[in-house]
Amino acid sequence: MKPQYFVAILFATSLYWMYLLYAPFLLGITIAALLAVSTANIQNKFEKLFRSKFFAALSSSFLLAILFFVPLGYFLATLSIKLNSLEPEVFTNIEAVIRSFIATPPEYLAFLKPYAMDAIKDININSIATNALSLTGTIGSFSAGYLKNAFLVIVFYFFAQYNGAFVVDLLKRVVQMSVHETTTLVKELSSVMSVVFYSIIVNAMLQGILFGVAISFMGYNGLLFGIMYGFASLIPVVGGVLMWLPFMLYEFSIGNESSAIFIALYSVVVISVIADTFVKPLIIKEINKRLLEDDDAKMNELIIFFAIIAGLTTFGFWGMILGPAITSFFLTILKLFEARTIECQG
Repeated sequence: MKPQYFVAILFATSLYWMYLLYAPFLLGITIAALLAVSTANIQNKFEKLFRSKFFAALSSSFLLAILFFVPLGYFLATLSIKLNSLEPEVFTNIEAVIRSFIATPPEYLAFLKPYAMDAIKDININSIATNALSLTGTIGSFSAGYLKNAFLVIVFYFFAQYNGAFVVDLLKRVVQMSVHETTTLVKELSSVMSVVFYSIIVNAMLQGILFGVAISFMGYNGLLFGIMYGFASLIPVVGGVLMWLPFMLYEFSIGNESSAIFIALYSVVVISVIADTFVKPLIIKEINKRLLEDDDAKMNELIIFFAIIAGLTTFGFWGMILGPAITSFFLTILKLFEARTIECQG
C-alpha cells in the first residue's frame, strides 16, 4: 500500500471518530464560528485597545453574553411573576367577550358566524386557564435549553475569536485552493455575516422599541414587552401576532375596545407592514453600504432578507445565522467556479 493511501485512510478514520465525538456540539460550534466571523471588526478594535488577543476575545464574549442573557433573564423573571399573579377571571372575561362578539358580529363579518361558532363550541375555558398558568414551567424548560445552548455558543465563540487566525491559516494550507480563492471565500462570508448580524440586532431593537413605546402608553411594562416583541420578531410571519393578539383580546375583555383596535392596527400597519416589510430591507441596505466598501463583496439586501427568513423557517432561532451563511457560501463558490471557467477558457 502506498504511504499516501495509508495516511488518507487514517485521516478518514480519525475524521469519522471526530464527528462522533463532537456531533452534539456541531451546531453550537458552527454558530460560534459564524458569529466570530460576523464580529471580526469588534474583535480587531478590542485587540488594538487591549493589545492582547486573550482580553480582546474575553471582552467580545462578554458583550455577546450580555446580548444573549440579560434580555432573556429579565424577560423570564418578570413574565414568571406576571403569570403566577394572573387571575382566572381574566380568561372568563376574554371568553365572554369572544362569544358575545361571535353571537352578534358586525354585518360585514356575519358570513363568518357559523364557522366561528363551530370553532369555539369545544373550547373549555378552565383548561385554557390551567394551561396558561402552567406555561411558566414550559417557558422555564425551554429557556433552560436555550441558556445551555447559548452558554456553549459563547464558550466556542471565545475560542473561535482567540484561535480564529490560526485555524484560518491552517485551513488555507490544508485546503487545495489558491490563496486568492481562500481569501475571497473568507472575505465574502465575513462581509455578509457582518451585515446579517448587525441588521438582525437593529431590526429586532427597532420593532421592540416601537411595540414597547405603544404598549407603555396603555399602562403596560414597555421594557418587558418590547424585549418580548424583539425576540418574537425573529419568528417568520406569526412573530408579531404572538405578541399583539393577546393584548387585543385582553383589552376587549375589560371593555377597552378602542385600545384593542389601536394595538391591532398599530402592530399590523406600523410594525409588521412598514417596519418589517419596508424598513427592514432598507436597514440591511444601509448597513451593507456602510460596512462594505468593496462592491464585489456586497450581496443584494433582498437576498439577505429572504435568506434570513428561509433560515428561521428551516432551522429555527439559529437559522437567522445559518441561512445567510449557507446562501453566501453557495454564491461565493459559484463565483469561484465562474472565475476558474473563464481562466480555463482563456
